[in-house]
Amino acid sequence: MATMKSLIGLINKIQRACTVLGDHGGEGMSLWEALPTVAVVGGQSSGKSSVLESVVGRDFLPRGSGIVTRRPLVLQLHKTDEGTTEYAEFLHAPRKKFTDFAAVRKEIEDETDRITGKSKQISNKPIQLSIYSPNVVNLTLIDLPGLTKVAVEGQPDSIVQDIENMVRSYVEKPNCIILAISPANQDIATSDAIKLAREVDPTGERTFGVATKLDIMDKGTDCLDVLEGRSYRLQHPWVGIVNRSQADINKRVDMIAARRKEREYFETSPEYGHLASRMGSEYLAKLLSQHLETVIRQKIPSIVALINKSIDEINAELDRIGRPIAVDSGAQLYTILELCRAFDRVFKEHLDGGRPGGDRIYGVFDHQLPAALKKLPFDRHLSTRNVQKVVSEADGYQPHLIAPEQGYRRLIDGSISYFKGPAEATVDAVHFVLKELVRKSISETEELKRFPTLASDIAAAANEALERFRDESRKTVLRLVDMESSYLTVEFFRKLHLEPEKEKPNQRNAPPPNADIHSDNHFRKIGSNVSAYINMVCDTLRISLPKAVVYCQVREAKRSLLNFFYAQVGRKEKEKLGAMLDEDPQLMERRGTLAKRLELYKQARDDIDAVAWK
Repeated sequence: MATMKSLIGLINKIQRACTVLGDHGGEGMSLWEALPTVAVVGGQSSGKSSVLESVVGRDFLPRGSGIVTRRPLVLQLHKTDEGTTEYAEFLHAPRKKFTDFAAVRKEIEDETDRITGKSKQISNKPIQLSIYSPNVVNLTLIDLPGLTKVAVEGQPDSIVQDIENMVRSYVEKPNCIILAISPANQDIATSDAIKLAREVDPTGERTFGVATKLDIMDKGTDCLDVLEGRSYRLQHPWVGIVNRSQADINKRVDMIAARRKEREYFETSPEYGHLASRMGSEYLAKLLSQHLETVIRQKIPSIVALINKSIDEINAELDRIGRPIAVDSGAQLYTILELCRAFDRVFKEHLDGGRPGGDRIYGVFDHQLPAALKKLPFDRHLSTRNVQKVVSEADGYQPHLIAPEQGYRRLIDGSISYFKGPAEATVDAVHFVLKELVRKSISETEELKRFPTLASDIAAAANEALERFRDESRKTVLRLVDMESSYLTVEFFRKLHLEPEKEKPNQRNAPPPNADIHSDNHFRKIGSNVSAYINMVCDTLRISLPKAVVYCQVREAKRSLLNFFYAQVGRKEKEKLGAMLDEDPQLMERRGTLAKRLELYKQARDDIDAVAWK
């Protein structure tokens, strides 16, 4: 069977690991909730500090008026062999051993001020203190700020509720043992500690009651009804404590001597002599230690299950952020290529629809390009006045005889040239979308987050490739527009002449068509014919431009976005490869922290396995 020393010591180790992990009671994390703890609860001036110092056998806690305890103090007691030197260690200063307990008090005050400032504010971030001494039992206690009813000067009005909320965050956890401190010289019915304990533990299964200041009760009164279980009954027995007097504190009476004086008080007391064996701070410490061992033994299966769960979660996070990189160049090159492929997969998912963004390219073709084509100034270019001007100038001093062919060609060339603007705008719009998808893909590739230098190199290489694709795409779409100018569809105009004009009644005696070559109707007809041809060209380009853009930009981005980068990486030397895998310092720190937590958890699990089933 596991010993009390080993079991409580192991829980202390796990609690220290939880604090490193940020997995402590103030944050309400699941692993801490599974660990049995003893929370010391009491109102201000209830004798809470004196009880803790009696249990430890040392005068080490800050004292003063008002709220002195402004941060939770996780106090882990470790019993050492007789004759060994007492010392204390803080988790925030692990390499420093304190043998002077006045210095321990000063460090608690200083560490409190580091978080709360030199004010009366409180913080739920705990201070963790371990004390190694032959005069203690193995035990873990959490000293919480004293409950209060009134805010004093320098404190916010919410301080009363803030303290209660902090205390509740610990004591309402089902594995928390509540040590409720109540001064016996006041009506225990009004005890803040008992009131709160009954709210969170109505059956009293988790609550130990402590009555302090028995020696300063009014003459003729005692606390026997409470201590013998007739009043304010709990499932665990009440324990009476005699605190040091203020005179003893001022004289710095040794705590071991104070314990002896407390024993003498109960042994010689006419009221409490028959209870002497179950009274005093030494008995309280042993009682709590034995109970804590029992609870721990009961909770071992669930504690181990939660440790295993935490180990799995840490391993999963390490896998997510990546394990350390090997130092040889072959492994580094392999890693770089794998990371590039991971980015490429995400980028293709954006394009192909697995992730959002690729649909914006379709939006360019389906909305932006048609809208740009509609805005082209054909109405102005093919107005009667401009048609007349172009046609008149086309033949020079020789007027055209039948049809103004040169005029038609100039009007068509001038109209087709307008398509270059929308064509280039389409190329640029798709380029912008692709650049944005590269940026998003870089940020969404989890494997790249640990390598900001490589991510930057990939982004630069991808954008450089997109620039090349854009240049090629621009050349292609402009060629498509130029091709429409270089060869006109003659059949379109031949059909115009083959179509007989419908004769209107008032036109039966009209002059032949050639007689009207300088009239507005003639130029309007030319403008109409050119407009019809341009509409046909527009329909063709509306289909062919997206095809060219997809072929030159989107298709190439999917096929060969990083091909040039791969060639460059293959020629790099080992040092340069290592520089590309330069990790984010915060991520490296995160991995180191996770590795330490993982080691702590595994060690705690192995230790529990080693002692729990003996």
